[in-house]
Amino acid sequence: MLEGCVPWPDDFAKRYRAMGLWQDITLFEMMERSAERWPDRVAIVDGPQQMTYAQLIEQAKRLSAGFHELGLRPLDRVVFQLSNSSAFVVAFLALLRIGVIPVMALPPHRQNEIRHFLKFSGAVAYLIPDKVRNFDYRAMAQEMQAENPALRHVIVSGEAGDGQVALSKLMACAASPPDLRPDPSEVALMLLSGGTTALPKLIPRTHNDYVLNAKLAGSACQFDESTVFLAVLPLAHNYSLACPGILAAFTYGGKVVISPGHDADAIFKTVEQQRVTVIPAAVPLIASWVNSDIPKKYDLSSLRLVQNGGARLSTELRVKLRAHLGCLTQEDYGTAEGLINLTRHDDPEEVQLTSSGQPICDQDEIKVLDASGNEVPDGEPGELAVRGPYTIRGYYNNPAANAKAFTEDGFYKMGDVVRKQGRVIWAEGRKGDLINRGGEKISVDEIENLILKHPSANSVAVVAMPDPIYGEKACAFVTLKEGQRMDFKNLSDFLLAQGIAKFKLPERLEVLDEFPISPAGKILRRTLRDMIEAKLAQEKGN
Repeated sequence: MLEGCVPWPDDFAKRYRAMGLWQDITLFEMMERSAERWPDRVAIVDGPQQMTYAQLIEQAKRLSAGFHELGLRPLDRVVFQLSNSSAFVVAFLALLRIGVIPVMALPPHRQNEIRHFLKFSGAVAYLIPDKVRNFDYRAMAQEMQAENPALRHVIVSGEAGDGQVALSKLMACAASPPDLRPDPSEVALMLLSGGTTALPKLIPRTHNDYVLNAKLAGSACQFDESTVFLAVLPLAHNYSLACPGILAAFTYGGKVVISPGHDADAIFKTVEQQRVTVIPAAVPLIASWVNSDIPKKYDLSSLRLVQNGGARLSTELRVKLRAHLGCLTQEDYGTAEGLINLTRHDDPEEVQLTSSGQPICDQDEIKVLDASGNEVPDGEPGELAVRGPYTIRGYYNNPAANAKAFTEDGFYKMGDVVRKQGRVIWAEGRKGDLINRGGEKISVDEIENLILKHPSANSVAVVAMPDPIYGEKACAFVTLKEGQRMDFKNLSDFLLAQGIAKFKLPERLEVLDEFPISPAGKILRRTLRDMIEAKLAQEKGN
């Protein structure tokens, strides 16, 4: 396995193979099997463009030749930041085919995050769109390349800048696709953690474990040849990629439709036109849909299922969603490190409407632990820990994080407070200081460190404040240096200049004379959360 990664112990690997959980096929071979079975079926629709399974595989093979000719080799890392498109799918599969490891960055990530991913992964290439809305990724890539001598290639989907190479040029490569088959036990891709450290950790997923992840999640969601999957959320998210995501849709012969936008009209017009059957969504989207008359304008009779992931959907919204869209709802709770829990269509009504589901694999070992690491009885709250055939045994090249996140016997501690009854889980929130803004995880450490660079800032604490749509948003409490001033716009402009993703920006600023302090000299964050909750409640009452 790639140096810096932690493999499964041999006895576990042998057991998973003997049980047929690890099939020793690569992700690309999983796709090839679908193409062999359904060569002429439409695999992907992206606006006016569509590709059959056979065409998708052919394009991926051709692009893999272009990547190889460029100099990419097995186990090279590529920071992968394409937005949702057919180009995303083709490029992702092409890299997997030749054993090059994509590091799955998200479209909103900016210099601060990309710099970290490039350095920490040792990436030799960076794959980007040319321009999305008003942001030019090519300029950011030039800045990153100037800082990082190891970054040899910048590959652009669209028009390439100086010293960069266009993806279309690589697609036109005349060379034969190289005959390179990755070891199925090897790392296939790296996802990003949502942990509480300043910046995301890298999560190495192997071909064996990610094939299993996609297949089991797709089976639990009853995906089949009639599935029409609408990709609205970023495909680089584990949720959209394989939980069940596009990989499960492809595995079971379904069709993936790239949503032309995020607004309700664009989404539901596409549902009507493409006869969409399933939409993976998140709390902010769902909340907007159930409070809108827009869905009633369209024929949604094909829609069978709306999934919710990233943050818990309240029972009230689950009930409203069923009534408003006339389809089933499904809670999808898990982690990019592995464990996926799903509510099932045949679960009792109470479980469907209140719980976070149960694991997709019988070999997922789950425990709920107290602060001392002891297992608590069913019904009592504690931290969820898991071990299994698609849950990693360690982060990439990060022994310090591994020592904190994994038990000596290999259980991953998820940092979530849950209760369970048997195998059914009820998620109750995060153990650490992490803001969950509609499924996007914001590390308070990262934002606080950036705010402290502001010339007016003396001290800072970022906490979660409640929000009816996103669940949580970030509120920055700041004390100022003597004689200094700071307002919300000034803070926002300063942080954007640091090159962070916009979703991480605090959405409220509170300036204090001093912080509430514990006897041990620590800022009382719970007091700050209580303060902003009370202030919001007072403002709402007025």
